[in-house]
Amino acid sequence: MIGAGRVGAVLGAALRRAGHPVVAVSAVSDVSRLRAEALLPGVPIVEIPRVVEDVDLVLVAVPDDALPGLITGLAETGNVRPGQFWCHPAGRFGVDVLEPATRLGALPLALHPVMTFTGTSLDLARLSDCPFGVTAPPVLRPVAEALVVEMGGDPFWVPEEYRTTYHAALAYGSNYLITLVAQCLDLLRQAGIDEPQRLVAPLLSASLDNALRMGDQALTGPVSRGDAESVRAHVQAIEAVSVQAAAGYRAMGRLTADRAVASGLLRARDAEALLEVLAEGTNR
Repeated sequence: MIGAGRVGAVLGAALRRAGHPVVAVSAVSDVSRLRAEALLPGVPIVEIPRVVEDVDLVLVAVPDDALPGLITGLAETGNVRPGQFWCHPAGRFGVDVLEPATRLGALPLALHPVMTFTGTSLDLARLSDCPFGVTAPPVLRPVAEALVVEMGGDPFWVPEEYRTTYHAALAYGSNYLITLVAQCLDLLRQAGIDEPQRLVAPLLSASLDNALRMGDQALTGPVSRGDAESVRAHVQAIEAVSVQAAAGYRAMGRLTADRAVASGLLRARDAEALLEVLAEGTNR
């Protein structure tokens, strides 16, 4: 294992639990060393060149932006052995990023767990039925999917050419959902609401459930009804608290209006006044 970050250490522990001996791990920071010792007790912590010696599989779990340079550097310094599986859990990349190692005879796999990680043993239980985005050469697809199943996960095939779109979609939903909810709570606090989490938890949970089951047909509220004046009042009230939040409201309102029209929930002529309101202030 190269890297003992939140993801890598957990996946290493999951592979070990499945019966694959983890023989070496690299860990640079004090936190990663502690994480390796906690999740992979007894596994030697060594420098990267020693990690890849005499192993069948190299798990490269480093930040996405560091991955291409690291693979290239290891390949150029003779640290790749023909017949080794080289695997990474980065969502953004498929197997093309492993090409410098593949060119030297390595067998490339991309196994991305669709999960947020704490880097603790709690994550091992969360791997049960966790979806993994899997990309590999067709001949290696059974191996990639078998490794996911052994870790307790559920493999989903992601074509190489759509890997970035796949990862962008996940970030769009997961990361921005947190921003959206946090901003909602901030606005409620500004409105004098104590414990806003208790107020919105049932609503937000129901909205997520409806969206997953019904898609655009779950849309409700003033945008989907074309209530331009209600939306205008919303924008003004939010702008009094945060100009940035108001800009986000308008942007999401325009996207929501477009989807409501496309799905037949809102007539195009009823959307005109609404879109004029949502366009106000966008050139500031």
